[in-house]
Amino acid sequence: MKKVIVAGHICLDITPALPETGKRTISDILLPGKLIETKGVSVSTGGAVANTGLAMKFFGADVRLMGKVGNDEFGEMICNILRRYDAGQDMILADNETSSYTVVIAAPGIDRSFLHCPGTNSTFTSSDIPEELLSEASLIHFGYPSLMKGMYENDGRESVSLFKKAKSRGCATSLDLAAVDPDSEAGKNDWEKFFRELIPLTDFFVPSIEEICYMIDRKRFESWQEMAGGRDITEILDIDRDIRPLADLCMDLGCRILLLKCGAAGLYYRTGTAAALSEIPDRLGLDIDAWSDKEGFESPYEPDRILSGTGAGDTCIAAFLTAMLDGDDPSECIRLAAATGACCVSAYDALSGLRPLSELKERIRSGWKKTR
Repeated sequence: MKKVIVAGHICLDITPALPETGKRTISDILLPGKLIETKGVSVSTGGAVANTGLAMKFFGADVRLMGKVGNDEFGEMICNILRRYDAGQDMILADNETSSYTVVIAAPGIDRSFLHCPGTNSTFTSSDIPEELLSEASLIHFGYPSLMKGMYENDGRESVSLFKKAKSRGCATSLDLAAVDPDSEAGKNDWEKFFRELIPLTDFFVPSIEEICYMIDRKRFESWQEMAGGRDITEILDIDRDIRPLADLCMDLGCRILLLKCGAAGLYYRTGTAAALSEIPDRLGLDIDAWSDKEGFESPYEPDRILSGTGAGDTCIAAFLTAMLDGDDPSECIRLAAATGACCVSAYDALSGLRPLSELKERIRSGWKKTR
């Protein structure tokens, strides 16, 4: 079985269970001085390492999870949760550092907001991943360098170093992002320069459309905000007007295989030429003929219920990458990614709603309804 490393950002997610209110924006709920009664709380691991890594493990991939936590109470909680999945043995413990945590504000029917402490994620560097592990792995998926100061500062020098080492050892690379606070240090980073250096070393680029648009085409992002008028941006996206032009920018940066998570709109993918895909390390075993020069859009499947969007994008990626490792073609991979997103939103955490890929394939074949 092909070995996978999922590395990068990990935190403890604390998600209050907010009631259905019928409100359209989070600002209609979180008013100054207002007491909001919740129905409980979900405490789980969060971030790409936990969400994508544990989901890939659930789907049957041979995965090592590599994140950094402090030697504190939150760090102990994170490691204890990972041990339940037999997945905590490769975590990096840092003394005298604070573990990362996120308070997830996830009201039904409204896109999520976050209160986030980066903690130990800020001191993660390429040296935290032993090079011998890269020589054994077919793929490394790195998530959320945009929230990891050590990985994005200095024009992403540490991220570039990691991906160069991976590629030189025959390991394919995958990259996911997270939204940044515009007023933070990360929000003021030169992301265009970061991506000019890193994307040519990236085999699978799997960001959300809002995240990458904010970073490489700020004027377009601001126009989306204006059109949305405070609503979820993904509700107003058009394939020809909005999605394809942004995909063009990503491909021009040197992207080989692109997956854009478009929220309520769905999932878009595009792949490069056979020549571009031939640069992906052979150990991955990608069928270049099946994957080259492809483009498609997958509308969302109808979920059984909607409780929270927490981890939906991360678990979509997990299904997409695992199906690819299993030998599925791009169209099947994107269907399974969309199906996984519909399952994920039926639970408050990222993992409880997941179903095996075989079960998802059967439900799709049986005529699973789409939302649009």
